[in-house]
Amino acid sequence: MSEYTAVALRVDDRRAQAQMDALLEAEGIARDRNLTYSAGIFDENGAMLATGSLFENTLRCLAVDGAHRGEGLMADIVAHLVQVQLERGHTHLFLYTKCESAKFFAPLGFTEIARVGGRLVFMENRRDGFARYLRSLAPCAGDAPGAALVMNANPFTWGHAHLLRRAATENPRVVLFVLSEDRSLVPYADRLAMVRAAAAQYDNVQVVSSGSYMISAATFPSYFLKDDALVVRTHAQLDATLFTKIAAALNLTRRYVGEEPFSATTSAYNDALADVLPQAGIELVVVPRAEAGGTAISASHVRRLIHDGRMEDIRPLVPESTYAYLTGEPGQNAVRRIMAADDVIHH
Repeated sequence: MSEYTAVALRVDDRRAQAQMDALLEAEGIARDRNLTYSAGIFDENGAMLATGSLFENTLRCLAVDGAHRGEGLMADIVAHLVQVQLERGHTHLFLYTKCESAKFFAPLGFTEIARVGGRLVFMENRRDGFARYLRSLAPCAGDAPGAALVMNANPFTWGHAHLLRRAATENPRVVLFVLSEDRSLVPYADRLAMVRAAAAQYDNVQVVSSGSYMISAATFPSYFLKDDALVVRTHAQLDATLFTKIAAALNLTRRYVGEEPFSATTSAYNDALADVLPQAGIELVVVPRAEAGGTAISASHVRRLIHDGRMEDIRPLVPESTYAYLTGEPGQNAVRRIMAADDVIHH
């Protein structure tokens, strides 16, 4: 450890924020706009020597001034950030770094999971975390090649049902991953229940939770937060790369996605899947959107109608089970959250 101490950076401290930007730029790192906490190490003259930041359960934007490498500053900044995470209740941590810097984090307790080209390495603080996750999915593996679906179902619509029916009728088995992070307007437990109800009619569909390794705050925060194109593309490629590892473990050779005419973020994600999956021998099947009244069905549109108090107008867009949930007591919490939200269109 060095002789310096890491301190939190206030968002209104313009000088410190400018120093952070300058240090990141000097080290060839693009500042991530999805940051909830930043820290810095300064010398006795107030010059920033190292910095690092947090978003949810990740460490990112880690940098040390080139003139001070080898002084233990990275260990200091990581130790500080890990302590803050523990105080926030986060114990399973993920880290992003440049490819050439990844080797410095192994002694600090982080293990590489995947990398995206020459831009990014994704690591975690559990040596067998990803392997343990794959083992938890073992009941979903099979000898016959299978297909995958990944849904947020916020809420579950006839569009989701159309995608599910297509995959279930074209493949001997389907693994349907429901995004498990509780960051959507409809709570995870309710989304999972809606998907399970819809999938119950198919004997060849298994519904499972996505965990931290699929479209989560760790792998793809831009799915939930608007961000610049480079971050969206990089995280989409990371998530797609991780999926190829999951698919290999479960013998999944197809992935179904809905055509995306509305969301630039989801469209970029589909583009990343189209780039990455075929290289791993996985076919990407893009299914045209189901329509109602000549308009493509989307969960965003359903949320907009709920937000505007037009509950009857959602009836042609969702299965009866979803409508019953949203108009009954179990769904009132979700309805209140949707009606109070400023932005119901973005995921």
